[in-house]
Amino acid sequence: MLTLAIMIAISASPAASGLFALEKVTDMTGTTRSSAGLDDRRKRLLFRCWHRGTREMDLILGGFADSQIGDLSDQEVAELENLLEVPDPDLYAAFSGGKPLAAEHVTGIFTRIQRYVDEAHRR
Repeated sequence: MLTLAIMIAISASPAASGLFALEKVTDMTGTTRSSAGLDDRRKRLLFRCWHRGTREMDLILGGFADSQIGDLSDQEVAELENLLEVPDPDLYAAFSGGKPLAAEHVTGIFTRIQRYVDEAHRR
């Protein structure tokens, strides 16, 4: 269901509101991953990825974190912490292709999340 939600959110037209983009999603319960086995830094990141403030970004970043947080290098963790400082509208626009992200935020982790979003969109 998470993949469907990401596909719907990302494939919405740029003029569509977030509510319109997710209107077909009926089950958005959040994380499917336990934080067991993660260090405190990664536990905080997992929580922050699922509690962004907008549901679209919760689904994108939370879904990515569920699947990848345990495999991130320390450098990628630092990049993700930095990326989470970007406001949701700017991140959503960057992931949906509506507006490029500021160059200082286009790092390896941004590219990795973009690949995750693109793969979910193809499914």
